[in-house]
Parts: sequence; structure tokens; C-alpha cells
Amino acid sequence: MTQVLDKPRQEVITLYGNRLRLRVCGLYCQNDQLLMVRHRGIGPTDTFWCPPGGGAQFGEAAPDALVREFAEETGLDVQVGELLFVNEFMQPPLHALELFFRVDALGGQLLAGTDPEMSADGQIIQEVRLMSFDEIKAYPPEEVHALFRLCHSLSDVFALRGYLPR
Repeated sequence: MTQVLDKPRQEVITLYGNRLRLRVCGLYCQNDQLLMVRHRGIGPTDTFWCPPGGGAQFGEAAPDALVREFAEETGLDVQVGELLFVNEFMQPPLHALELFFRVDALGGQLLAGTDPEMSADGQIIQEVRLMSFDEIKAYPPEEVHALFRLCHSLSDVFALRGYLPR
């Protein structure tokens, strides 16, 4: 029996599946809360929370890509700080090398943005909000980015360095 996939999940596989992607991700903290984006079309439960970010385009420097991704996904204008760590996201058919940077907001207005690569009815961004570490950890492990499995506090997130173990 062939499984019929929903439109967002099918678009994710078509656009990003079965190839290695370079993603840039930003860690933005305000009042002891981390900015998170809830996606659909990724993961077994169709809910996946992770810090804002996305794919770098050919010829685009990683910090420039992150500024663009933050504007698209969150409405915030950011300044990119230091590179903190690298994560290898492997959830077949998705495979991405993710560069995580510290970011500071310069302006803009927080909103749930869009992914310009996705169709209008295939949008995967469902919600954007600041979350406490306890809120993030209250989700099942498969519904949040794997980096949170390595951390016991928000300060642990910002202390991660190097290539993260899988």
C-alpha cells in the first residue's frame, strides 16, 4: 500500500530530500527564552521545534544567509555573532550540516514568517515564539531539535561547541 503524504511533507522531501544541504541557524535569547520555530512536514509527529534558520544559497556567505532566513521566518533584523557549533541533522531522506551562530536582534517585529521556496498551501512554518528551556524540554524528544538532548539548561545551549555528537 502506498502512503499518501500531505502537501508540506511532500514539498519538504521534493525540495530538500536525498541531498546534503548546508543550513545556518541562529540562537536568539531574550529574557531567558530562546526563539523557536514550529514546523510541519518534518519528523514523525508533524511537529518539529527548532531555532530559526535555513539553507544557504550558492554564493551567499553564511552570516548573510542567516540574516535573510531570520527576516523571512521571524520578521526580525539580526546581527550575526560567533559560530558556536556544527550539528549534522540526519533524518532520512533529510540530511543537513547546520552551522549554529549566536544572534542579536537589531529591529523588526516578531511574526510567523514564510518559506519562499514552499507553495502557499505547503508552508511549513506554523508558529514562531520565545520559549523557556522548560517549555522546550516538555515536548517529546522527536518534536524538538536534537541539540536539546545534550542540554539541561539554556546556558548549556550557548555553551555547546564543536561538532555535536549524534
